[in-house]
Amino acid sequence: MKILITGSTGYIGRRLVYEFINDNADIRLLVRNHNKLERQIVANCEVIEGSTFDKSVLADALAGVDCAYYLIHSMGNDGNFAKMDRESAEIFRDACIDAGVKKIIYLGGLGAPDTASKHLSSRIETGEILSAKPDQIDTVIFRAGVIIGSGSASFEIIRNLCQKLILMVTPKWVDTLTEPIGVDDVIAYLKSASEFTPEDGTLTIDIGSEQLSFKNMMLACAKVMGLKRYMIKTSFLSPKLSSYWLILFTPVNFSVAKALVAGLTSETIKLNNNAEKYFPQIKPSSFEDSVKKAIDDIHNSQVLSSWCDSSDGKVCDLPFVHDISHAVFKDRYVTDIGDYSPEDIFKNIISIGGEQGWGAYDFLWKIRGIIDKLFGGYGINRGRRDQHDLRIGDSLDFWKVADIIPNKRLLLSAQMKLPGTAWLEFQIIDGYLILTAFFYPRGVFGRLYWYSMLPFHKLIFANMTNKLSRLSK
Repeated sequence: MKILITGSTGYIGRRLVYEFINDNADIRLLVRNHNKLERQIVANCEVIEGSTFDKSVLADALAGVDCAYYLIHSMGNDGNFAKMDRESAEIFRDACIDAGVKKIIYLGGLGAPDTASKHLSSRIETGEILSAKPDQIDTVIFRAGVIIGSGSASFEIIRNLCQKLILMVTPKWVDTLTEPIGVDDVIAYLKSASEFTPEDGTLTIDIGSEQLSFKNMMLACAKVMGLKRYMIKTSFLSPKLSSYWLILFTPVNFSVAKALVAGLTSETIKLNNNAEKYFPQIKPSSFEDSVKKAIDDIHNSQVLSSWCDSSDGKVCDLPFVHDISHAVFKDRYVTDIGDYSPEDIFKNIISIGGEQGWGAYDFLWKIRGIIDKLFGGYGINRGRRDQHDLRIGDSLDFWKVADIIPNKRLLLSAQMKLPGTAWLEFQIIDGYLILTAFFYPRGVFGRLYWYSMLPFHKLIFANMTNKLSRLSK
């Protein structure tokens, strides 16, 4: 069986790819940016770069494919996202039929159409579009609620709130029922479906472990972490205010928080028992066991994917072009690394950010992160997937990894709120560590911003290069 996976650089897709690689499956990936794939994936999968909107690329990607996974969602705040989702699903379905694909497998969200949020409604509609021609192609639609796993947006929100707040003033929607499920169980269902044939051409399968309110999930998560937390419910917190509340204490930015809160305000529980009926061999873990597994993965640096691996440019994607030659302003700092090896210095460089900090004036980074959060950005509490490893596309506080050349170069693309475009480049050349800040300003305010930041650059970056070039050995 030849399998195509779309969305393979996303949170679910990347984990599914690794599962199939472990089984030596015949896998082809359709990705927007192949640079975001790890070497192990590239070495074991055929990769085609392109978009589901490009019919010629899609035809090449689907040639000879038996089973196609459609794992594409929009989480952006663009009012046009539903139309884009609709068009993408229609093009993909028809292309699968033309290519003779036997089956499409899709992961959507739980919820009733009449009460679902705009994003959940779009996911429900996507499933309906993919399965609209059951006489021509089989479709298996899984629907999940809150997914619990290391790096998932829902889990990171719950974990951060529990860690940072002893007393929480909560909105009414904390009592809304949902049905969480561990990410490993989601992957198990998706993988098993490759060998499953629906009787009537299409089948919707709701998956989950147990019905819980968001409040009970938070209290259970706190219990697993050995914490005691208290909640006071109020009717004054609207979904919009709740979104602002979330961005102050969790890694997500406003657009993601808004979409997630909107989804939590309506009930998302299973509406059928097809999971038990057709996949009885899969026994979903309890919520507490899923939380324990997620925490263990974080402690053991086994976070395979993150919520911010998304390919949705409105959320946190890596832009395709990182042409720092377009920068109008450059600020460079050079330090002699002496007898230290490039390998030792590079280990220091790729360990910056996250819990370890930035090596100099961390309180200034935190202040900048708070300002960024207040303006709807990511701030620095998004952290990083792994404290000792980076790959292209990884989040690094309010930066994204744009390029890595081992022991030579790390290029970061800024995702904080800025009046322009910024990059931060670390290079090791001929015994020197070179740190360069690049900036392409937007209008007069962009230029004023640059000049106002230069004194802070001299404080932070000069100190940072000195420390990074001396921490080894």
